[in-house]
Amino acid sequence: MEYLPGWMFLALTVLLMAGFPVTFTLMGTALCFGLIGFGWDFFNLLPLRIWGVMTNVTLLAVPLFVFMGVMLERSGLAEELLDTMGLLFGRMKGGLAISVVVVGALLGASTGIVGATVVTMGLLAVPTMLKRGYQKELATGTVAASGTLGQIIPPSVVLVLIGDIVGVPVGDLFMGAVLPGMVLVALYIIYIVIATFIWPDCAPAIPKEELDAFTPMMLFNRVGRAMFPPLFLMVAVLGSIFFGIASPTEAAAVGAVGATILTVANQKFSMKILQEVMYSTMQLTCMVFIILVGAAAFGLVFRGTGGDTLVREFLSGIAHTHGKWFVLAFVMGLIFIIGFFLDFIEITFIHVPVLAPIMIEFGFDPLWFCILIAVNLQTSFMTPPFGFSLFYLKAVTPPEITTGHIYRGIVPFVLFQLIGLLIVVFFPILATWLPKAVFSK
Repeated sequence: MEYLPGWMFLALTVLLMAGFPVTFTLMGTALCFGLIGFGWDFFNLLPLRIWGVMTNVTLLAVPLFVFMGVMLERSGLAEELLDTMGLLFGRMKGGLAISVVVVGALLGASTGIVGATVVTMGLLAVPTMLKRGYQKELATGTVAASGTLGQIIPPSVVLVLIGDIVGVPVGDLFMGAVLPGMVLVALYIIYIVIATFIWPDCAPAIPKEELDAFTPMMLFNRVGRAMFPPLFLMVAVLGSIFFGIASPTEAAAVGAVGATILTVANQKFSMKILQEVMYSTMQLTCMVFIILVGAAAFGLVFRGTGGDTLVREFLSGIAHTHGKWFVLAFVMGLIFIIGFFLDFIEITFIHVPVLAPIMIEFGFDPLWFCILIAVNLQTSFMTPPFGFSLFYLKAVTPPEITTGHIYRGIVPFVLFQLIGLLIVVFFPILATWLPKAVFSK
C-alpha cells in the first residue's frame, strides 16, 4: 500500500501510451485505485472534489477566452495582418518569416488559441512563402513555432489553468508572461536572421518593384488598419486587468464582446458564424473541463494515498545530494520529455498539481515557477511525435510539404525555445519585475 501511488501513476502512463482516451483513463484509474485505497467511502469524497472544480469562478475565463479566440479566427484579422506585415518586412531577406513571427505574437495576444492560429497562418502564409522561394523547412518551422506563442503571451488559457492549480493570481501570471513572451519572439527573429545570413537563398526578399507599388502613406494606412484590432483587444483585456478595472474572468468577457465587435466591424459577422463559434467554444470547453474532472479525481486518490509524500521524499533526496537547482533542472527536463507524448492540458492537470507545491516548498518563487512551466509546456506543441502544432500544420499545407519537412523545420525553434527557458531561469526578474511594478501599489 505504501507504493500504491507509484503503481497508480505507472498504470496511468501505460494506458495513456496505449492510446486510451485521457479523460476515461484518468477517471478509470482513479476509481480503481480509489476503491483499493479508500474502499467505498471514496464515493463520498469524489462528488465534493468535482463540485469544487465546477463552481470555480476563475475557470469561467476559459470558455470566454476560447470564444474570443474562435470568433477572431472568423473575423479575417489574421489575413489582413499577414499581408500588411509581409509588405512591412518584405524588403529584407527572411522578411516574410519575420512577419509571420510578429503576426503570431499579435494573434497570440488576441486569441490565445494555438490551433486556430497555426491553421490560419498555415493556410495563408505557407503557400505564399513557398511561392516566394522560401526553403520548406524554414517556412513550416516558422509557422508552427509562431502559432504556439499564444500559449505564453497573455491572455492565455494555460496561464489561467496553471494559476488556478498553483494558487497564483491570474493577473500576476499575465503580467509575468509578457517579457518572457517577448524574449521568445526576439529569439525566433534572431534565428531567422542568422539562417538567412548563413543561407541567403533560403528566404529571398520580395522584389523591390513589387513593393514600390505601395507609397509610404499607403503602407502607413494599411499598418494602422491591421494593427488596430489586436491592439484594441490587448487594451480591452489586459488593460482592464492591469489597471484593476476587471478581474481576469471579467476581462475575458470583455475580450469576448470585443472580438464580436471586431467581427461585426470587419463585416464578417452573421448568425451562422455566431452559431459555429458557440459550437466550437462548447466543444473545446467541454474537452478541457472533462479532463479537469478526471484529473481532479486522479489527484484526490494520488494525494490521499500519499503520492505527494512519495514524490516529495524522492525530490528531497535529490535536493539533499545535488541541491535544489538540480531538482529544478530535473523537473523541467521531465516536463519537456513528457511533452513529447502528452498534451499541455494533460501535463497541467496531472503533473503540475504534484510538482508545483513541492518546488515552492524548496523556496522557488511561485510566480516565476509557473512562468517556467508555461514556457516549457509551449514546447509540447512543437515536439514530435505528438506535437499538435505539427499535426495542425500538416493538415493545411500544400501536398509537396511532407512530415519530414515540418519535423526538420521545427528543430531549431525548439532549441531556441529551450534557450528562452534558460534565460528565464537565469534571469527570474523577467517574470517577476512587471507584476511587482504594477501591483505593488
